[in-house]
Amino acid sequence: MLKVFSHYFPVHVVQRLCLDLLLFVVAVVALAAFRARGANLEVDWHALLPSALGFAVTLVVLNFALGLYRPVDEDGPRAAFARLVLALLFCLPVAYGAMLLLPWRGFASLWMQAETLVLTAVVLSLRALMNRSQASSLFAPRILVVGVGEDALEVQRSLFLPEQGRLEVCGFYPVSGDEGQLVDAAKIVSGGSLTEVAQKLKIDEIIVTMRERRGGTLPLRELLDCKLLGIRILDLSSFYERVRRQVRLDSLRASWLIYGDGFHQAFQRVFVKRVFDLVIGSALFLLTSPVMLLTALMILFEDRGPVFYRQERVGQGGQIFRIVKFRSMRPDAEKDGTPRWAVSNDDRVTRVGQIIRRVRIDELPQLLNVLAGDMSLVGPRPERPYFVDHLAREIPFYGVRHCVKPGLTGWAQVRYQYGSSIDDAVQKLQYDLYYVKNHTLVLDTLVLLETVHVVLSGDGAQ
Repeated sequence: MLKVFSHYFPVHVVQRLCLDLLLFVVAVVALAAFRARGANLEVDWHALLPSALGFAVTLVVLNFALGLYRPVDEDGPRAAFARLVLALLFCLPVAYGAMLLLPWRGFASLWMQAETLVLTAVVLSLRALMNRSQASSLFAPRILVVGVGEDALEVQRSLFLPEQGRLEVCGFYPVSGDEGQLVDAAKIVSGGSLTEVAQKLKIDEIIVTMRERRGGTLPLRELLDCKLLGIRILDLSSFYERVRRQVRLDSLRASWLIYGDGFHQAFQRVFVKRVFDLVIGSALFLLTSPVMLLTALMILFEDRGPVFYRQERVGQGGQIFRIVKFRSMRPDAEKDGTPRWAVSNDDRVTRVGQIIRRVRIDELPQLLNVLAGDMSLVGPRPERPYFVDHLAREIPFYGVRHCVKPGLTGWAQVRYQYGSSIDDAVQKLQYDLYYVKNHTLVLDTLVLLETVHVVLSGDGAQ
């Protein structure tokens, strides 16, 4: 993982982004040089190179938003093919429009336009084909896991998720007091102290899965020696934050929240986030106004009921505000007065509601909440007071998510499916805690880009 502005990016994804960026730039520049030479034209390289870079950045960002860099194993080959088709449908018109802006008159020719579009389609197809192989990265770290029990097994599973790429796990080092052996015996390494084993295997990172509260004997002196040798040491909390990009509740202590990095709420961060919300929120409101008008008419014509649905939600600092959504359920959905979570195939959802929920149009009126300052574009999704009171009693650290403004979309929404139970709330809280700890403008932009993929694919819609 590569940490950029407090957020962890998979190294192999960064490498693929850079490779595609280079391919697009080289393709445009080479094509320009070839055409210029054949037509005896002089190319303005000082103007062409920055424009080619802008062309490449536009397509790479769009591909990322469309999910083209997701590993095939994560969704299956059929979903990967659908993403490629979607990328071609969106990127080719964008490439054509961007191509016409390049400062070289040769692009006005029909052959030049066709060649550029073909090259764009080839690069996109190559990316989809390369994603079929297991992701790998240069200079993958050699990893040693301390422990052989349940936590070590869960670490192993996390390390071999498709999104992690190909990592080199050299083995598991047993420690006295661990709760049983659950990992494969063939992967257990011994034959000396931890320091000796780490040096022998040329380890770059050690992940400690033992917990002191279980009574195990951690080799603290040897871990210190390894760190002094330049080996990176990670505990469970830091490991899950880096690899799963979540703050796991089962490995979390209050002291880690207090003394660890992150959770900053400085004035500069709050100010920048508010300006970002106002600028992007206003632009989105103007762009989606025709869609919202059409949606309002569809809801009105279906059952003559109210267009909007207002509901109390818990915001920053536990303050109550009223959220605005397009009504997607029958007006009598909660006629008994008891709040209920939405579930799959909910019979309370109207026909129009099924459509607007699938593409998340029902959430668009919340842009008014964003502009009013009750919400942010990105943040933990606001819950109803009834559910907050219940979840706060059942889940530790649940109230931490309320130290930032709730969001129209969030890190949990793009990383986890729609939640409708206590267990789902726990999983989503772990992502919310990661966001609260590490939220920056970079992470907000990343969440908005991934939201595009979620909306277009209909992932997690209820």
